[in-house]
This record gives sequence, structure tokens and C-alpha cells, in this order.
Amino acid sequence: MDDLRDLARRGELANVVASATPEVRARLSGAAYAIVWPIVFARVTRPVERRRGHWLCANSVEQLADDCLDRHHDDVEAVVSDLLTNAKVPIVDVERWSSARLTAATVDGHRRRRGQRGALQRPRVPAWLAAELGGDPWLTELAVQILTWVGVPTTAGTQLWPLDSWALRREVATGDLTGNPMLSMEIERVLAAMRRRPRWYADYVERPLGRKYAPALAVSADGAAGLRPLVVIGSHERDEAHLADLAAAAVELISRRLRAGADPAHAVVEVLGVVFGAGTGSEQMDRTPDGGPAAEERLSVLLADDRTVRRIVDEVLRIVADGSK
Repeated sequence: MDDLRDLARRGELANVVASATPEVRARLSGAAYAIVWPIVFARVTRPVERRRGHWLCANSVEQLADDCLDRHHDDVEAVVSDLLTNAKVPIVDVERWSSARLTAATVDGHRRRRGQRGALQRPRVPAWLAAELGGDPWLTELAVQILTWVGVPTTAGTQLWPLDSWALRREVATGDLTGNPMLSMEIERVLAAMRRRPRWYADYVERPLGRKYAPALAVSADGAAGLRPLVVIGSHERDEAHLADLAAAAVELISRRLRAGADPAHAVVEVLGVVFGAGTGSEQMDRTPDGGPAAEERLSVLLADDRTVRRIVDEVLRIVADGSK
């Protein structure tokens, strides 16, 4: 710490760290950590924990919960990095200099970590998304909350979205006390609007969402503890992806049979019956039955009607022809 203070007084700290050996850099980083962590706890961590109602965490570093401790370490790391990178002028009082840069350093660190996870560093609603949401103030705010949340490494317990806190925001914004059921529908509406631009959605929602730290242990409905993955997409999205895979396989098989000289109508009906009508149901084993007819049952009804079969054959042949181009 004395070496660090001496280098800072001479305005040489940043230059020395930049050219130092790994051992010297580690020693100066440790000294910087020892200097700034009490400042970060007093000026950043404690006020944040009090606002969150984490009164025990606000008492001392030793009493910080795991997630809160991780946030504290992230903020300290950001301030240490700022000190060792930007201390290029003579600094008489390292503590006072670091205190003056706390906000800038921690905000920059937060944005940098969001960027590393693939999330937007400054979550904002683009004009096209605001238009898709009809300019609705609450839905626009909800979109910002979603874009912010996907860049946070933790989850809302075993839930994907922090519904309870968002429900409170919704009550304040709309005056509606409907609560979580309506909120869940609004989240789906916002996500559907975001998916209108698939590349943007994949980059700024799906990718950072997939990098969240999933809870390792959960308790099932019957009280038995066991490992349960965090599902970051809904069942309808998994169904669509599964059907898309089957459709691609069906088009490929039909194309092969047509090239081999098979009758078009016979090839289409036979392939659809095999691909879509012979599922194992394994993709739905984690869900409760919904009481509706199975996919193979619906397909049997469709293929039993001659007019429907002709329409299906014409549409499939058009898709195959477009694909060959």
C-alpha cells in the first residue's frame, strides 16, 4: 500500500501498472483493493442494500448475502481497475480521488459486465419497438425492464422474470390491481413485439438471458428436492421449434422422393404421415396433459378430407419448388 501511494503521489501509478510484471501488478492490485473496498462498502454497497431492505447485509461485508457480496466485489473490482488505469496525474490522497470517481467507475463497470454478457449496456427502447407497442407508456417501460433484467446474471429465484417487483411497478404506472396474471400476458406481448426482429431479439434478449446463473437446486411440487433447469423459453416456443425441425425434415424427404419420380400427392401424404404422425411425445413429457387432441390425431383428421389433402399437397409442392430455387 505504501508503494502504491508513493507511485500515485508521483503520478506514475498507471504507467507502472501497465508495464509491470504479473507479480508486481498483482501486488499493486491487492494494495488497491485493500484501500478502496471500505470506501465502496460505505458509499455504494451499504446505501444500495438499505434501499433494498437488506438491513443485515448493510451492517458489514461479513454479513453480505452471496448475491450481495458478488455485487460488492464487482463494484470494488471496477473501482480498482479505474484507479490502476487512470491514475496518471499526481494524487496526494488516493482515498479521496477514488471516492470522487465512484459513480463513474461503478457505472462503467456495470455497463462493461452487461456488454460481456451480450446485453445492451444502456437499455433503451428503439423507435421500431416503441411503434410495435403502440407507444403505450407502461409496455414501453416494461420493455426497458426486460432489457435491463436480461443483463443481470442472477434469476428471480426459480422464476425467469421478477414478477412481484414488476407487478408493483405496474400498479403505480397503470393503477390496475390485476397483478401477475395480466403482467404475464403483457410480458408475452412485449416479447412477441421484440421477436419481430429476430436478429435483434437473439442478440439482446435471448443470448444474455441464456447466460444467467440458473438456480442449481429447486424443490418440486411434491416436496422432493432435485435438480431442475431454468427454462428460458416458453413451451409454445419449444413446440414451434420442434415443428419447424419436423417441417424441414419433411420438405427434404419429399424433395428426395420427387427427384426419384414418386407421385407428388402420394409422396406428400406418406411423408407427412410418417414425420408428423409418428411422434414419441418425448418433447412433452415434462408437461401436464392439456386435454386436447394429440398432433397425430389432428393430422389424421386433416388427411381424411380430400379437399384438405389437395390444398396441403399444393402448398407443400409450392414450398418444395421455392426451396429448389
